[in-house]
This record gives sequence, structure tokens and C-alpha cells, in this order.
Amino acid sequence: MPLQPSLTRRRFIKKTFGTAATLSMTAAVARGAPGANERIRIGAIGVGGQGSALLRELARLKDELNVQVVALCDVWRVNLEARAKMVEEAFGVEPRKYTRFGDLLAEKDIDAVTIAVPDFAHGPILLAALKADKDVYVEKPMCMTLAETNEALDLTRARKRVVQAGTNRRSWGIYKTAREVISSGTLGKINRITSSVNFAGARWLRDYTNCKAEDVDWDAYLLNIPARPFDPKLLRRWHLYKELTLGIAGLWQVHLTDAVNMIAGTTYPTSAVTHGGTFIYTENREHCDTYHSLLVYPEGLLFSWSFSLGNTADNPFKLYGLRGTYDVDKCFLTGTGGVKDEQVEDKKLDQQPDTSHMGNWLECIRTRENPVADIDAAHQHSVAAIMSTEALETGCRQVYDPAKREIRPG
Repeated sequence: MPLQPSLTRRRFIKKTFGTAATLSMTAAVARGAPGANERIRIGAIGVGGQGSALLRELARLKDELNVQVVALCDVWRVNLEARAKMVEEAFGVEPRKYTRFGDLLAEKDIDAVTIAVPDFAHGPILLAALKADKDVYVEKPMCMTLAETNEALDLTRARKRVVQAGTNRRSWGIYKTAREVISSGTLGKINRITSSVNFAGARWLRDYTNCKAEDVDWDAYLLNIPARPFDPKLLRRWHLYKELTLGIAGLWQVHLTDAVNMIAGTTYPTSAVTHGGTFIYTENREHCDTYHSLLVYPEGLLFSWSFSLGNTADNPFKLYGLRGTYDVDKCFLTGTGGVKDEQVEDKKLDQQPDTSHMGNWLECIRTRENPVADIDAAHQHSVAAIMSTEALETGCRQVYDPAKREIRPG
């Protein structure tokens, strides 16, 4: 496909949304939910590493929840062909294949879609799917801009769609157990939560030597970013570039800020400050390899989250209350650090069972109930990620006004 030097809004809509743009503009009534005995028909948009993991989970649930993957979309033919073979083996039917997500969304027999593409495309594809009246499972972060985040919230509510964000820690037993610890009041007033995720080694340096221009629908990949010649690094190593992702706040922090909201009942931070830098892997990496963000919540809670690629030691997730401390990962309660004579007794708690995040979404497609990581949770984690990234990039504390749905320095 020949490259084009510029991208007007009309061209962008036409080239990426295709016939789905017409569908979305004419759709006035939300599509009905599949009946109790009807098969849920899924289209998968983005079938690389994370997308293939979602396909495997759908295959695992296909009989239990009566689901069929009927269509795939990926801009890279290598992924598309490999996953089509995988789907045919798992479901017994060859899926339809597309490189343009708008063509997939225009298929009226598709009830819902999964979105597992590079972060910069989450928002545009989610909005197109909502306008095409599809239910959606979207990987985190839901959106990279506040405008897209707000529009996604409004569209989901207006069209009564079932949206599940891929912040799957809400389905993990250790976080459900932590939520019970806080809700029970066992620790007393929680004033501080700390969490850290650390690795030793450069991440996201995927091999790109087998990614050839003739195998990629490059114009479709660029979507709404400025046109440029084919560069396989932007496709295979998109995690490293500011234009394509929020960076550490979107790649990792969203999981933990969302977990805080789940277990502590918080929603939006009132303020965020972030610091960090590229101290170890300085070549061809626009995002930090060492990072620390602090978020304050109106409930009277400070969340401290850090990330590093330089050392794996210490990956805590701890809750600090007046009566003691709780280690989320170990499910261990201790009076250590609590007010004298009020400390809780040391105790190892039984972990609640994990549940299927994908299964929860599929069940809610039928019941029309809100899934565990619904559009409100997705809006909240996106706001926190955007605030943290803006604080890092500007060097200024960012504040959020939930009434106006605005982020500003302050």
C-alpha cells in the first residue's frame, strides 16, 4: 500500500473505520444482547502476544460460555495467519481475516470485540466499536488522552454497552482478600499504600528482523499518528516510544492504581507527582527505566508506586493502617508498625480464589450487568495514568477535577 504524506480527519475516518463509520453514524438503537442459549460471536482486534493470550482464554471458555471467535484483525500478516490457524484448530471454523478494524466492526453478526493493540490505538478503536454497538474487552490503558477517555465513558453509558478493561487484578484472589481486610476495618484507618514492580534487564526489545514492509498494512497501523516510512521497530517495539504509549504509567502503573481503587474503594486521585529517568538502558528508549509516582486520594490516602528495570529485589504491595500492616501478595497480616497497644495479631489469611476476567465479561454480555473492571473503573485508571505521565513530562504536580473532568497543573 503506497504511503500518503498527510492525514486529514476525513481521510482518517475513511481509511481506518471503513464501512463501520457509516454504520456508527446510522445506528440509533443499541443491539440486543445474545439470548441465554445463543452463541456469543467475537471479533479479535490485535492478535499479537496479549491478543493471542485472550484468544486462548476464549478457547478455554468456548463450551462453558458458548462463545465463538469468528473474525480476526491484525495489521501484521505474520500474526494474522498464525492466529487464524490457532482459532480454526480451537473452534473448528476458519475465522474471517482483516487488516482494517473498521471492516471487522461492520460485520453485523459480531456481538463483541477484544482490543489488544498498541496503546495509542486503544482509544480510537474502542470509540469506533462503541459507535458500531459492540460490547468490548479493551486492554489497559483504556485511552491515552483525556478527551478519548471522557468520550468512551459517555458512549458506553449512552449506548448501554458492556465494557471490560484488561486490568485483570480485579479477578485475582489476593486482591479480593485485601479488599476484605480493608472493608472489615481490621487495620484501622488506612493512610498509605505502597507498591513496586521491578525487573532486571531491558524489556520490550522484541526482535523485528522478520517484520517486513510487504507483510504489514502500514497505513492502517499508523492510524491517527503522522505518516512516515515503514519502520518495523515502531510495530514490534512500540512500548519504547512516547508517541505510541503513555510509558510506564500506562504499561504497568494502571494495574496497581486500579487495584488500589478496587481494594480501598477509591476512585480518582486529587493530585499526582512523578519522577524518574532513563538511567540504565539509554539507547533507543524514550521512556523511563526507573520511575516513581505518588498519588493522593480524597479519602485521605497516599499511594506510592515505583518501577525499575535495574534490580528485581523488593516487589511489595502493602497496606499501612493504624493497627498494623498487610502484605497483599503474601496475604499476611501483622501488627508491625501499628499504634502501641492497638496492633492486630500476626496472621496468614486464606486467599480467595481467582476468577476468569474474560469469563466475567462474557457472562455480563448476556446479563447486561457491569463487569468487575467496568467503564467507570477504566475511566478512573486512565485518568490516573494520564495525570502521572503529565506530571513526569512537565515536572509539575497534576490535579484532577471530577466535576469538570479536567486535569491541570496545580
